[in-house]
Amino acid sequence: MLDLMRKVFLAGLGAMFLTKEKAEEVAEELVHQGELRREEVKNFVEQLLNKGKEQQALLQETVSREINRLRNEWGLVTKAEMAALEKRVAELEAKLVSKEEQ
Repeated sequence: MLDLMRKVFLAGLGAMFLTKEKAEEVAEELVHQGELRREEVKNFVEQLLNKGKEQQALLQETVSREINRLRNEWGLVTKAEMAALEKRVAELEAKLVSKEEQ
């Protein structure tokens, strides 16, 4: 059963993109093949969907961590940091204009 679930996850776009309808379709096919009992379908579908959600969260965390690592490595600034710098430049420009007018 675990090997079969593993194959399902590796098929198509992977577990993180598995829809409920596709999970139910796979479960029905397993019932038809005698690999799964009818009363196990709901639990099987829930397990597939939960595993997909876990994989999505893991991927999102990994991508976010990698983006932050690269941002720091390359010395890039965030939008918030850029906005703060723009505000500071505007304030300094205003002070210069004010001093020039005196």
